[in-house]
Parts: sequence; C-alpha cells; structure tokens
Amino acid sequence: MKIVKHSGDIVDFNPIKLKQSLLKSGASQSIVEAILQTIKKEIYEGISTKQIYKLAFSLLKKVSHSHAARYNLKEAIRLLGPAGFFFEKYIARLFAAEHYVTQTNLVLQGKCVSHEIDVLIKKDHVISMIECKFHLGKDANSDVKVPMYILSRFNDLKERRHAIFSEKDSISKCWIATNNRFTSDAIAFAKCSGLSLLSWNYPENNNLKTKNDDNFLYPVTCLTTLSLAEKDRLLILDVILVKEIINNSDCLERIGLSSNRIKNVLKEASELCEYI
Repeated sequence: MKIVKHSGDIVDFNPIKLKQSLLKSGASQSIVEAILQTIKKEIYEGISTKQIYKLAFSLLKKVSHSHAARYNLKEAIRLLGPAGFFFEKYIARLFAAEHYVTQTNLVLQGKCVSHEIDVLIKKDHVISMIECKFHLGKDANSDVKVPMYILSRFNDLKERRHAIFSEKDSISKCWIATNNRFTSDAIAFAKCSGLSLLSWNYPENNNLKTKNDDNFLYPVTCLTTLSLAEKDRLLILDVILVKEIINNSDCLERIGLSSNRIKNVLKEASELCEYI
C-alpha cells in the first residue's frame, strides 16, 4: 500500500517501522500488535503519514497518556516554537542535566562585530557556544550553509575575551543544535571544522531522542493532559521540562488547573519520568 510522506513523496507503508516507534513509547508488545491491527484496517491507498501518526497517537492515548506523550516527543519539541526561544531554553536544560553551567541569550562582541548567542555552557573550565536552528517544518533540514555561517561567527568570537561566567572567559568550542536533521554535507563540514552537532537523530547514540529517553528530559509540550494554551502558559513561567512540574505542582495552579486536573497531569508526568 502506498502512503504519502510530509514531503509529498509516495512510499510503501512500512508496518515494521511503525511498530518500532510504538514499542519505543513503552507500550507492551500485545498493545502495539492490537494498535497495528486497528491501523491496518483503517488505512487506505494514498493516506498521509500525518493521518497514520494521528491515528496511532489517538489509539495509544486511550491505553496510556504517558506512552502517548513519549510517542509524541518529536512533535512536542516542534511545539517549542514558533520563534525557537523556548527551544533554546530546552537545549540549555539538556546540557544542565549533564552538569554544565548554562546561560542563554547573551550578546557578545567579537573581533569584528557583535553576536547574539543562543546558549553558552561551561564544564571542566571549557566554555562552548551553542547556536540553535529551529525548524517549524517537519521536513526542513539544516544544510551545509548553516555550519559554514556559524563557523565564521565562532571564529570571530574566539579571538576575544568575554564576560560570561567570569570577567575574562574565552570560548573554545562550538555546537549547533537543531530539532530536525542535518544534511550529510553539513555533518561532513562540521566534522572537518571541529564543530559539534546535535539533532533529532545525530550523533547516533547521544542525540535529542536518546538524551530525552535516557534522562527523562521531556518537554512539557509532550503532555497529553494539557491543552496547547496551558502548555504555552507553563513555558512563559519558565517551566520547560516535565520533571519541573513533578517537584513544583504550584505552577499548575498558577495556570488555572482544577485540583482534579492537576492530579491527572501529575500522574502522567510521574509515569513519563518513571517517578512511580
């Protein structure tokens, strides 16, 4: 059976790929098999991958909110847009969980011009800058022009000392983080130029997906028991990760949730982060 991808490309329906993504949500083998059987009955020639995803998400949500939230991770990261400001904060949180000291949104003077830097991190006396490339489009990739441009900014900044974590800090490393993917040329150029990359699927064993799953660093936008407006209110309150709700349920009161809904949100959050 032929299905239509987000890009418009027509491909064969791959139930094995869908099964693997459902299993990664934490759902049991029997639940996944039942969901697959339902989907196979309802899909048709020319159905979009978006429609298949929505159907799978809906079926998973009926079984477990936390499994659905985990399955929804990539879309949840996209919901940190549209401007990407909250994505930058989210990236800072990922590095903070790995014992980096972080700062966001600083303007630093380079040798030639000034630069607005998304995230700065420090660990073991090494200071790195992180430039975040946020894409709203699901099929938008960061091509080779991105690391080429950011390398020039890094070279301008590393020539000077800056008041970041102390009065005379130097930036010695550069990262580029994106919510989607890098093209093969972008990866090759970054490797050759000494830049570090972080995307949905790169590096293979330490990417956005694995960092989330390994350390339970899920953004609040993945929670299925909250509306989009409620998620936005939490982000404005600087509540970026689900973990931050578990130890600070007052924030749910501040956005106007009833005690019963707070209980439901905390249940999903605890299951998602395995606090039970």
